[in-house]
Amino acid sequence: MKTFTRSMRVWLAALAVGVVVLAQAAAAGDQDFRLVNKTGVEIYSVYVSPHNADDWQDDVLDEDTLADGDQVDITFSRKERTAMWDLRIEDEDGNALEWENLDLTEVSKVTLHSKKGKNWADVE
Repeated sequence: MKTFTRSMRVWLAALAVGVVVLAQAAAAGDQDFRLVNKTGVEIYSVYVSPHNADDWQDDVLDEDTLADGDQVDITFSRKERTAMWDLRIEDEDGNALEWENLDLTEVSKVTLHSKKGKNWADVE
């Protein structure tokens, strides 16, 4: 039975970490982004649908909410090819704000703002 030296164990551990990181990157979609809530209200629902869709897809928060100042990572299947997406958020009372034509292949972070009746999104 062959024993591994300390340097071999370190090398094998580094290799294992690299494989995990590559697997996660391969599973990620080009449209993945971080959503940051700076609206001043708690968000109860987030819908992200292809721009050409006729209706909103499932709430990506599911049972969770997104407090003001919090953020959530929204991920897509790596098989997803659509670039242009619409985003809809709703508060506890069902009041909604929408943003259209977000090219999520070019965006890694969307920060939502609302102040004095004006709503906007900063994208990075």
